[in-house]
Amino acid sequence: MTTFAETLKKEIARVARKELREEITLLRKLGATQRADLSALKKEVKSLQSSLNRLEKIRAAPSSSGSMAKPSPTAKPTPDTPRGKPGRKVTFTAERLKAQRARLGFTQEQMAQLLGVSGLSIWKWETGGAVPRASRVPQILDRLAMGKRDALALISQSD
Repeated sequence: MTTFAETLKKEIARVARKELREEITLLRKLGATQRADLSALKKEVKSLQSSLNRLEKIRAAPSSSGSMAKPSPTAKPTPDTPRGKPGRKVTFTAERLKAQRARLGFTQEQMAQLLGVSGLSIWKWETGGAVPRASRVPQILDRLAMGKRDALALISQSD
C-alpha cells in the first residue's frame, strides 16, 4: 500500500498544482497590468507637477513685475534689496554672488579679499558646493551691496 499512498499523494499534488497554476497566471497578469498602470500614473503625476510648476512660474512672473512700484530714476536698485513685500528676508544665493562679482568686474581672488575669505570659498559658494555660515551672511550681503569704488577702496585698505 505504500506505493498506492505515494501515488495518491503525487496525484493530489499534481492536480493541486494544475488548479493553482491557472490562478497564479491570472495573478501574475493582474500584477503586470497593475505595475503598468502604476507606471503610467507616476508619469502622469510627474507631467502634471511639471506643468503646475511651469504655470506657477508664469503666474508669479507677471504678478511680481506688476506689483513692484517703478523705481525712481535717482535711486539705483541693487540686487540685494528685497523685492516684493517690505521686510522680506534677503538670503544668500550663488547666482547673486556671481552676478555681483560680474557687476563689480572682480576676479574670484578680489572678491575673496573683499569678503575676507579664501578664493576657494568663493569658488565653492559660486558653484553651489557650499554656503557661507549664517553668522557671516549679513556682512557678505552688505559688502556685495557696495559700489565698485567702495569695494576697491576696501580691498586696497586690507592689503
